[in-house]
Amino acid sequence: MLRSLRANENLHIVLWLLKDLCWLMGFKVMGAVMFVPTVLMAIWIAWRSRKDMGELLHSAAVVCWIMANGVWMMGEFFYADTKRQYAVPFFIAGLFLIACYYVVLRPKQLRAASGA
Repeated sequence: MLRSLRANENLHIVLWLLKDLCWLMGFKVMGAVMFVPTVLMAIWIAWRSRKDMGELLHSAAVVCWIMANGVWMMGEFFYADTKRQYAVPFFIAGLFLIACYYVVLRPKQLRAASGA
């Protein structure tokens, strides 16, 4: 399972880079098209990571990041960059998930490990 999850993560990086390259180059339709498999692969990775709460929270934060990134990109492409504010909640949600891990879950894990 780990090997196939790693392969999916590697593919996800390729998709994300292609999406961002389309964004950088101003390829509006291709950027919008590449957003779909990029976010779907991130969701798939998060789903596959659900057995480990730490991995799940990090993967869900990546989903939030890509959603924010996609909203920002679409706003630039199709709405004269007037929709950037709609990306903010996704970035905040991702930061919240990461904070939950490092402020709540990780300290619990460290205390449990040191008490064992």
